[in-house]
Amino acid sequence: MHEEDADRTGARGGALVFLKVGRVHAHHAFGAEFDLNRPVLLKGPLVRVEWIRPHTWIHLEHTAENGKKEIWMVEGGTPNSLLRRVLKRDSIKPGQVIIVDGYQSKDRSNRANGRDVTLPDGQKFFLGSSGTGAPCDQPGKDQRK
Repeated sequence: MHEEDADRTGARGGALVFLKVGRVHAHHAFGAEFDLNRPVLLKGPLVRVEWIRPHTWIHLEHTAENGKKEIWMVEGGTPNSLLRRVLKRDSIKPGQVIIVDGYQSKDRSNRANGRDVTLPDGQKFFLGSSGTGAPCDQPGKDQRK
């Protein structure tokens, strides 16, 4: 290999490392942002789903007890963990009414960590991550008691 080729290879490798580092997202523990003592049950039409790393996000329109409509942003597990549980990106579509059982954020905003999502046909999927009673990764098997 010529010195000039080695310089180009090294520069490309450095650029790839930079690109990979630039894509790293912040990750947090459940207890850092969500309150286990603030369970929420949200029901309403799905607004959108973000199937991104490190977490999926479900946005739904929930009607509060006072009748006011609120948009809630619910964090789910990683896309890969949901796929292993047979929940796919197109399993729920905007407009479908879903039920999300989870825990509100510590800042009391309209953000929550989702534990379960119930689809319009009654199917229930574990949505959360470890620390919130995660089932094993086999479809239909749930370790919660």
